[in-house]
Order: sequence, then C-alpha cells, then structure tokens
Amino acid sequence: MNAETKAQLISAGSVNMDPSLIRRLTIPTAGPGAGNVAFFFSSGGHRVRLAVKKESSLEATMQGTELVIRKDGIEIARGIIEEELIHCPDQAFITMCEKCIFDCKFCPVPKLSGNVKSMEQMLKMIADAHDTGRMKAISITSGVEISAEHEVDRAEELIRRLRELYNVPIGVSVYPTGDSTRRLRAAGADELKYNVETMDRKLHAILCPDQDLEFLLDALREGVNVFGRNKVCSNFIIGLGETEESDKKGIEELVSMGVVPILRAAARHPLREGEVFIERPSAERLLMLNNFLREKLDEYGLRADTFKTMCLPCTGCDINPHVDII
Repeated sequence: MNAETKAQLISAGSVNMDPSLIRRLTIPTAGPGAGNVAFFFSSGGHRVRLAVKKESSLEATMQGTELVIRKDGIEIARGIIEEELIHCPDQAFITMCEKCIFDCKFCPVPKLSGNVKSMEQMLKMIADAHDTGRMKAISITSGVEISAEHEVDRAEELIRRLRELYNVPIGVSVYPTGDSTRRLRAAGADELKYNVETMDRKLHAILCPDQDLEFLLDALREGVNVFGRNKVCSNFIIGLGETEESDKKGIEELVSMGVVPILRAAARHPLREGEVFIERPSAERLLMLNNFLREKLDEYGLRADTFKTMCLPCTGCDINPHVDII
C-alpha cells in the first residue's frame, strides 16, 4: 500500500468482508464514524481504518495470514489486521463521554445512547492497557454531556491522576472553555486538539450551530502559545459542501497560526440522512489537499510526524502528510 492506495481506501471508507476475520470487533463511539464496526489494516508502513459494510465497493478475503482487498475483482492492497489497544494501536484512546448536547449535523453522536464513563472505569481501562506492555501514549477525548466546562473539569482530573501513574505522552481533545488550555496543560497534558470541523464560516454556522468558530480559533491560538508549536492540531472535515478554494484558505489559516490540520474525510451516517450534504472526497482530492497541506507545513516550519498522541501518529483515518506522502 502506498499513499495513492491509502487515499483510495480512505475515500471508500469501508470494505465488504466477513466480520469474524477480525479478532476483536470494535465500534467507534466518537465522531462521524460512531456506531460502525471497524478495524485497522496495515500494509507497507501505512495504516488505514475501514468500516465493515456489505454495500462497500471493496471486498476483502484472507489469503494465509494476509488480508487481500480487491476492487472489481482486482487486488489493490494486501496486509495485516492490526489489533487495537483502546480505539487504536499503541494508544489508550479514551472517550470520556459518548453523548453530546451539541447538534453538529454531520455527527451521529447526539442521536446515539452513548455511555458516560466514570473516573474509576477510565482509570481501570488505562491500567489494563498499560499492563499489556503496548501502551505508548494516552489520548482523551469527549462529547459534551452537560456543558463544556463539565467535560474540562473531568479531563483535568483524569489527566492529573494519570500523570501521577504513567510516564507516557498524554493528549487531550475537548471543546474549549475560557481557561481550558492552561488548566489542561497544568494538569500534565502534552498535546492539544480543538476541532474546527470546517473552516468555511457559512457552513460552520449551519452545521455546528451550537459552536463558535472564532472562539475555537482563538482557543487554538492560545493553545500554540501555551503548548508550543507542533503540539496543537485540529480535525478539518473534507466533503461538507465546501469548495477547494475554501479548503486551501482554511488550511493556510490554521497552519499560519501554528496549528496542524488533520484532513478528515466526511462520512455519511443513516441517523443524519436529510440533515446534511455529504460528498465523500475522492482519492484524488484527498491527495491534492494533503500535498497542499504538506507544502504549507513545510513553509511554516511545522511537522505532522512528531506528534505522539491522538490522530496524527495513529494515521488510521487520515493521510498524514509527513508519514504517508514521500
């Protein structure tokens, strides 16, 4: 698998296969992909996360110890299924709250009956992950059960308790509050992610009516000041109806602030049918935008391959411009 093949797999987003081939079935509980059975596929130093869907344009079968993925009967990739630790390989990636009061139109989480993990439950999950000897990092994310302030309170407490127990990088991704950045850093977080979702101002107002994009951008600027360069990132969804010009303008705006954007392919979910326009980006569009992103990161002296936590080192859902593109 090379960058072009990975882009093709991300664009498809799913594969038709026998779920019993997956040793440990997992169902994401956060973001647009929540609720789908998914697995990690690794080949040639690249990794991609794929949902399992009968209607997929791709098919996969086992040949010996390798999973072979075909399109129209022609092999396009072969590799192995990677076992997750928690949510991704090598990381204990914890979703504190699987509910959300924010009604972002592309996200199924507000319509799912998600769980809210207790502090004791989260600490036990991370302890079990640590005992495997495979935990290289801890990442924390969350929906919003009651308020953004409540989630920051819980994240701060969890990070403080984890920092006393483990000497691994800790990343955190929550909706910001006026003092969240400094509190999370003081608690012991090493890396920060506040998600803009889209940089198209008009679309953001429509699709994320409960969020304030300018407030998010101010929080990201503060994040760079507090955490430092190459420590702050943000999910940027591609395929919500924005233009190529809008994408490029948004990428440069974030990079110029010292933020590393993660270009996430938009995903349709049946719980959001009729509420949002989704056009899954083509492989060509994903490669073009990630090549543009790499150029801008290089221009502004930023790296996407130095992060230790959350999505950038995982690379399963996105193209990392400094890992996948050579």
